[in-house]
Amino acid sequence: MLDMIEIPLSLAHFRLPDAVQARLQHLLDRQDMGEPLPPEEREEAEGLAELAEFLSLLNLRAARAEFEK
Repeated sequence: MLDMIEIPLSLAHFRLPDAVQARLQHLLDRQDMGEPLPPEEREEAEGLAELAEFLSLLNLRAARAEFEK
């Protein structure tokens, strides 16, 4: 059985800070240009991408909940 977790709508509007988003974009751009990232930076990029994806999911769920009201 799945438990539902209530997420405050104010929490769902969080996003990566501009500097963190810029860092992620920088790492992804380097990777896209064929530059292999060292393991530490690859892990950093993966973690930031996962966080960005999680925040996007929260925003989508909040928008859906707002729409269903």
